[in-house]
Amino acid sequence: MLKINNLHAYYGKSHVLHGVDFEVHPGEIVALLGRNGSGRSTTAKAIMGLVHWEGSLDWKGQSLTGKKAYEVAHLGVGYVPESRDVFPNLTVHQNLLLGQKSKHRGKDRSSRWGFDDMYTMFPRLKERQHTEAGVMSGGEQQMLTLCRTLMGDPDLIIIDEPTEGLAPKIVELVGEYLKRIKERGVSVLLIEQKLTIAMNISDRALVMGHGHIVFDGTPDSLRADQKTRKEWLEV
Repeated sequence: MLKINNLHAYYGKSHVLHGVDFEVHPGEIVALLGRNGSGRSTTAKAIMGLVHWEGSLDWKGQSLTGKKAYEVAHLGVGYVPESRDVFPNLTVHQNLLLGQKSKHRGKDRSSRWGFDDMYTMFPRLKERQHTEAGVMSGGEQQMLTLCRTLMGDPDLIIIDEPTEGLAPKIVELVGEYLKRIKERGVSVLLIEQKLTIAMNISDRALVMGHGHIVFDGTPDSLRADQKTRKEWLEV
C-alpha cells in the first residue's frame, strides 16, 4: 500500500531523515516508535508533502513526488497531526462536515464513515455536536480531529501522538477505536511514544533513531529485544 525507500527530508539546511525504508500493508496497524527528535513526525509530514524530501514515496504504485497535501489526501491518505488542528469557531458537526469529500476518488461506492458512525464511536462528540470546537478539552479535540479525518474515507490514516496529554482511561479508548478503524479496512500508521498502547494494538513495530529505521519487527520481537529498547526507546 505505502512503500518508502531511501527517504531523506530537510528543514532548510537541517538534514532530518537519513534514508528511511519501510512499508505499510493493507489492513495493518504499524507503530512508528522513537524518542522525540528521532524523525517520526517528519516522516509523516514528508508522506503528506509538507516538508521537502528526496527518495521514493509510493502509494499503491503511484509516486507521491511533487504532490501537495490535499492531493495526497484525495488519493486516500488521512493525516491526524499532533497539533489537533480543529476549527475552533466551528461546531463539532461543522468540523466533521468539512472532513467529507464530495467525490470518493472516483470510486463508485459510498463512504465507510458517516456522522452516525462518529457519534456512535464517540458519544461525547454527539453530546457536544453543537458546541464550538475551541472550547472543548484536549481529549475531545483529539477525538474530533480523528473523526474529521475518517469522514474523508481514507484507506490509510497517519496519526501522530494521539494519546499525548490524555488521561489513562481516554488512552485506552483511543486504542480500542484504532482497532475498530482497522476492522473497517483502514490501515493505520501510529506515531506514538507510549509503548503500552502501541505494542498492544499494532501488527508491526518500527523504531526510529537519528532519522532512520533501526528496528522492524513484531511487537513480541521488540519486547524481547532489550538492547534496542534500551538504546532507542528508554529515557
